[in-house]
Amino acid sequence: MADKDGNILLAGATGLVGSQVLKELLADARWHGRVFAPVRRKLEANDPRLVPLVTDFSDKPDRGVELETSLKSLLAGERIATFVCCLGTTIKTAGSREAFIAIDRELVLRLAGLSRKLGARQAILVSSAGASRQSGNFYLRVKGEVEDGIEAQGFARVDLLRPGLLIGARNERRPGESVAQVLSPIGDLFLRGRFARYRSIAASDVAKAALRLIGNAEEGVFAHDTPALEQLAAG
Repeated sequence: MADKDGNILLAGATGLVGSQVLKELLADARWHGRVFAPVRRKLEANDPRLVPLVTDFSDKPDRGVELETSLKSLLAGERIATFVCCLGTTIKTAGSREAFIAIDRELVLRLAGLSRKLGARQAILVSSAGASRQSGNFYLRVKGEVEDGIEAQGFARVDLLRPGLLIGARNERRPGESVAQVLSPIGDLFLRGRFARYRSIAASDVAKAALRLIGNAEEGVFAHDTPALEQLAAG
């Protein structure tokens, strides 16, 4: 992590990757910024650098205004330096394609826009291998639309993290994913060359990669697939 003083807006702090990002941030005594974490439920972590913002993330017109007002008040003239987004769900969990889009695309872009408005120069987005707005797969198409939407926000630097299957214990049950995690070591053996980007990767490694990218001064849009994420995590 290059910037040891910048404030971070972390979306998805209770999720598989986001919880690891939060844990690693708070374990780094050299980091002196604050992490603002919009969440639906109270966080267990207790640290003076952590500022949880409990909100229902509803689509009410004034909800975004309330969150912005709260952030401005808590920042007290300071700025957000980096937006880190680990937010994500499934169609089954969300309940419908429309609800999935509301979370995985609309909410993400709303928080990205708020971060940019509050001064963020960098956005780090946990996306997915194969993400593309031209994809015939609904999930990957939405992920691609989110990537494009983030790029359009005007951040000086955008890091798109595109992992394959994430390995780790989730708070919610995803039976299909659990089976895939068990079988992934075998499947990974056949994913070589240009298909290596679809290999599984530990959620903790994706979190470590995200942390190493925070504060990188080089400008532009950078995509990081599984092999690149593994290299970043290894240091």
